[in-house]
Amino acid sequence: MRVLVVGGAGYIGSHTVYELKRAGHEVVVFDNLSTGNREAIPEDVVFFEGDLQVATDVKKVLATHKFDIVMHFAAKLIVPESVEQPIVYFENNVHGVAILLAEMLISGVNNVMFSSTAAVYGEPDTLDAMDENALLNPINPYGTSKRAAEDLIKAVEISNGMKHVIFRYFNVAGADASGEIGLSPKNAPTHLIPAINETALGLRPLFKIFGTDYPTADGTCIRDYIHITDLAIAHVLGAEYLIKTKKSQILNLGTNDGFSVQEIFDATEKVLGQKIALQLESRRAGDPAMLVASNNKAKEILGWNPTHSVEDMIISDYNWRKMPKFTNR
Repeated sequence: MRVLVVGGAGYIGSHTVYELKRAGHEVVVFDNLSTGNREAIPEDVVFFEGDLQVATDVKKVLATHKFDIVMHFAAKLIVPESVEQPIVYFENNVHGVAILLAEMLISGVNNVMFSSTAAVYGEPDTLDAMDENALLNPINPYGTSKRAAEDLIKAVEISNGMKHVIFRYFNVAGADASGEIGLSPKNAPTHLIPAINETALGLRPLFKIFGTDYPTADGTCIRDYIHITDLAIAHVLGAEYLIKTKKSQILNLGTNDGFSVQEIFDATEKVLGQKIALQLESRRAGDPAMLVASNNKAKEILGWNPTHSVEDMIISDYNWRKMPKFTNR
């Protein structure tokens, strides 16, 4: 299988590149390096630097190989930033996808994998794990832009027959066991586990919890956390499934379990065996109280099963953060 990974120098993209390589697939990476790192891409992987919003860049990379599938990871994804800069988010997350799909059609590539988000669900009206049929009602521009991109991909299947796998991610954390890649320090500040670990390592003065008055047991947000390696393996399985069956799917990627921000903070102190400076703040704009995935469909269709614990996520990220291979901020 020959795969073009758009955004392959970023956190999720680079880990997926590693798992594709381990599974014996041929990989080409396309990235503008705005948030990704060239050092995250294996030396034996072909790399093209370019911008997804520049059609000629996309056309050039698609012309270099006969690709079986394109994986899209090149999105802006910070919720508070999306509230402040909605136009930028729609330009990147929707217009960029439109350019990619148009150039794929011209090039004859008829399979796409799209990284979506649990943010498309918005504020759930249940405390149960959400399946893929839950109401789509995003409450921030990031989630709305991702829903719009999903709708576009589904429309292109109807109009042109392009098949897709859309993955809706929940909260991703951890680092590859090799120690070669992880979440870049320049991208860490808004991610929960890296932010706590950076505080533990003395790289920031304290950790802030935003919101202690949510309708949850301890008042802090509840999220479903998934290890980056489990997520990347799901992408390999999803691509293989799509090539083999030619059946489009929309799948949640999570663990069926939720942890509050306070629980993650407490778990980190326990795992690392140290107290971590903490400051409580008011809520941030656009954060729902609870998001937990039902992953039954992904398990059934892909034969996928996440195996890493929250403690695995904390320890692997902590070890990576102590000695990252790339450190530019």
